[in-house]
Amino acid sequence: MKGKLRETLENAPIVKFGEYEYFIHPMSDGIPLITKDLFEQTIEKIMSLSDFDCDKILVIEAMGIHLGAGLCMKTGRPFVVARKRPYGLPDEVEFQQTTGYHEKKIYLNYIEKGDKLIIVDDVLSTGGTLIGLLNALREMEVEVNDIIILFNKGDVKEKIEKEFGVNIKIVFNVKVENGEVKVIDKI
Repeated sequence: MKGKLRETLENAPIVKFGEYEYFIHPMSDGIPLITKDLFEQTIEKIMSLSDFDCDKILVIEAMGIHLGAGLCMKTGRPFVVARKRPYGLPDEVEFQQTTGYHEKKIYLNYIEKGDKLIIVDDVLSTGGTLIGLLNALREMEVEVNDIIILFNKGDVKEKIEKEFGVNIKIVFNVKVENGEVKVIDKI
């Protein structure tokens, strides 16, 4: 029997941004609706991949915020959000995000040298956001204990792991083929 998370993923609609095929899913886009069952199953699947031995959980605005909130409630660990706008707070760190369909700056606050982090993000595709984030965190001299990705759509996981010496854990590997999302064992 398929779980709600996998079922909704396999039935996700596809839209195109230029040549980039993008699937629309409640946990990565907020549409259609995020139900209690879907949210709880998603948080449980993420929690099954790590012991959450960290000082903070780092998520990326906007679709990481609900994941961070759910994980904070379950683990008791605080979460911090990599944001899309600066606030000019002390020690704010800026990094470049380059994805398959846009470029922008991302901002970090409340991460200190020596912090142990677990990064949680909704989708890994081109790796642009994660690479930019890991470069910034390397300069900040923090420890990344785990990286958990809900949907891995790209083929950059091993490259990023090797370059940064990190472990990326995936809930679902997916590919978009003939206008459908396919859950696969390996990309």
